[in-house]
Amino acid sequence: MREYASKQALAAEIEKTAQLFISEFDDIAEADKTIRFDGVDRTPQEMLAYQLGWMGLIRGWDDDEQSGKEVTTPAAGYKWNQMGQLYQDFYNTYRDYSLAELRATFTTTVNDLVQWLLAFTEAEVFQPGGRKWAASTTANWPIWKWVHINTVAPFKTFRTKIRKWKKLRAAQLADG
Repeated sequence: MREYASKQALAAEIEKTAQLFISEFDDIAEADKTIRFDGVDRTPQEMLAYQLGWMGLIRGWDDDEQSGKEVTTPAAGYKWNQMGQLYQDFYNTYRDYSLAELRATFTTTVNDLVQWLLAFTEAEVFQPGGRKWAASTTANWPIWKWVHINTVAPFKTFRTKIRKWKKLRAAQLADG
């Protein structure tokens, strides 16, 4: 897993990879957002919902901890071996959003997450125990790993997936 010299370096990588990812949606038509192809495990709408869901969970864990609430990871009603069901909940949450709304929400959510991240001290971001929720699994990750694995890493992976989806869509349209 990539490491970062500072929270600013992590924030810059989040912003860069988020912009590259979201720009892949520039030429996707609204009517195509729910098309699924063999070989690509999510629709464009689901890819965005997944990203929004995870960023929301991380921020929600921190909000809960800061307000003195019990933090439930990954989410209330879900265990770590129920990710498929959790992802379906993400998809359902954003099902009625237009592609434009999903894209705008993604951009706002990334910006908010970066500002949230920058408000931490370097120690909170990079040392285990910066937040109780970050230490909630046996891995005892520092905050930066949770953020990286749920932003930069999937932004890159899903960028590859959306590109494959677009190639399959173009081939489908060419075949008439």
